[in-house]
Amino acid sequence: MSNFFDTEEVVKGYDRRIVFRILSYLKPYRLPALLTIIALAVSTVGELFIPVLIQRVIDDAIMARFTTLRRDVLNAERKELSAGTLSVAEELLSLPSVRYIEGRVFIPQSRRLALTRKAESELRARGIIEDEQWYAFSASVEGPLSTLVRERNDIFVSAESISAGGRLSLEGAIRNRDLYTLSISEIRLVRGADLAIIVSRMGLFLGVLVAVFVFTFIQTWTATLIGQRIMKDIRLELFTKTASQSTNFLSRHPVGRIVTRLTGDVETINEFFTSVLVAFLKDLSIMAGVLITLFFLSPKLAFVVLLTMPPVLWITERSRRKARDAFRRQRVASSRLNSYLSERISGIQVVQLFSKEKKSGAEFAERNDELFKANLEEMYVYATFRPVIDFLSNFTVAVVIAAGSALVLNLSLSLGVLIAFINLVQMFYSPVQDISEKYTILQSAMAGGERVFALLDTKENIADTGKHSIEGMIRGHIEFDSVRFAYKKGENVLNNLSFTIRPGEMAAIVGYTGAGKTTITNVLTRLWDIDSGLIKLDNVPIKELPLAELRRQVLPVLQEVFLFSGTIAENISLGLPMSASDIEEAAKAVHAHEFISALPAGYDTRLSEGAANISSGQRQLISVARVI
Repeated sequence: MSNFFDTEEVVKGYDRRIVFRILSYLKPYRLPALLTIIALAVSTVGELFIPVLIQRVIDDAIMARFTTLRRDVLNAERKELSAGTLSVAEELLSLPSVRYIEGRVFIPQSRRLALTRKAESELRARGIIEDEQWYAFSASVEGPLSTLVRERNDIFVSAESISAGGRLSLEGAIRNRDLYTLSISEIRLVRGADLAIIVSRMGLFLGVLVAVFVFTFIQTWTATLIGQRIMKDIRLELFTKTASQSTNFLSRHPVGRIVTRLTGDVETINEFFTSVLVAFLKDLSIMAGVLITLFFLSPKLAFVVLLTMPPVLWITERSRRKARDAFRRQRVASSRLNSYLSERISGIQVVQLFSKEKKSGAEFAERNDELFKANLEEMYVYATFRPVIDFLSNFTVAVVIAAGSALVLNLSLSLGVLIAFINLVQMFYSPVQDISEKYTILQSAMAGGERVFALLDTKENIADTGKHSIEGMIRGHIEFDSVRFAYKKGENVLNNLSFTIRPGEMAAIVGYTGAGKTTITNVLTRLWDIDSGLIKLDNVPIKELPLAELRRQVLPVLQEVFLFSGTIAENISLGLPMSASDIEEAAKAVHAHEFISALPAGYDTRLSEGAANISSGQRQLISVARVI
């Protein structure tokens, strides 16, 4: 994999290797991942079931329309019918749930009727299909509805039948125009079964909504939890990896960019789980489920819907590419602006000393204008894409209404199915928008993941292979023998350097700036490894000593002191289990106790970033106390 500082690409195409590597972090969280998938599946099925449930309520209970066939006319006209029409009529008579009452056959229109336009026209022309709309029902032979049917036999037709369970029931029917001449209480009596269906289906509807809510919450919670835990694992792995790298590696790469790897790039991987992976699965399952449901409800109308899809796919692909380019320019402009702002604010004193405020303002305005234009371009893409998709969605709905209405009038489709199609088409287009917008986040996650894994794969640490221990026996005999070292190949800083410092001796190394004085302390503690020669501590080559042991025994106090944010006591102990008296003794040894005690909070005084709230000399004393 290429060096992760070779490019600052913020958007990268889909990379299967990076996706698989990101998914490998799911292994410790198999159970939450499985729970997420199950919750996703249940919530998706629930969302798809709602339009179908509404369709059933409309067709079975609210509309409750019937196609009426005259069986006596059919028998009389049988020889005059074409073979195809006769076959269709026979098939209609054999449908389940049909009711036979006084020569008429009542077929629920909620059933899918295999009725072609030609067959329907022929059956209507011969009077086999009645134009009159009827409402058919079943009732107990002893109930109040049966009493009403017998009293109003002028508008009701009825017949007694024996059910599959051997119980006697009354099959009745009434013309729609006669039904609504009855009183409200009588209409409720006639349509009592429909009211019972509505109540039970609405209870089921409420249950499905609650289930969708619960499982959507579970899916969102578990996906976010997995993303956060994986982010925590990757951050810890990155920090451990970075902390173990050599000073050579850290000196070649800006700290800000390494910090970006541990924060911004890791966050893009979190977005991959929470905003991309689960969303893609949900959107694709919704879209596939919608298409399957459409074909289940009506293959003819589903085919009409499919004909409107190619423009949607083409526009989505074009918008995705435009959004990707706009997003890339926006992120690059944002990065340039943030870098410039960070640098100028950090060096604001230099800017002020050299009176460069106007020039810096002009340069900032240029970068600010670049970001402004990039943001406008990104907004333009989304401002165009969303209305276009809305237009195509409404256009598809209009096509569905036009084609579906013709099928409803031809008895080939029920009104409930048409309404379900409208709901499902609108449900289909929402993921279309979401996938296009989430694709840019996916590409950003690919770029972030590539940089994160490149850093994890980088191996430039100091080899810690030492096995020789001198713990507890240290005398302080230091020997440099023909040591050569260069920060940059071919430009030696130390060239055949040899000297010996015996235990108890105090040595001063002097020289001009850049002569290698600090370098001697760096190579002695193996912050850098020498190119050739030998360095010994108590006659043991330092490469044969464990790194941790070597750095416990050799503690440099550099001219450039670094103190951490925290209390003075924490900076002196630096994590060691030291008591307050031990910390004070170390401070007294370097004459730092006096100024520390004079501070308002003493040893509990908190140091700001870079310890800017104390003087440079005081920072030096604290660093020496840390060594003590």
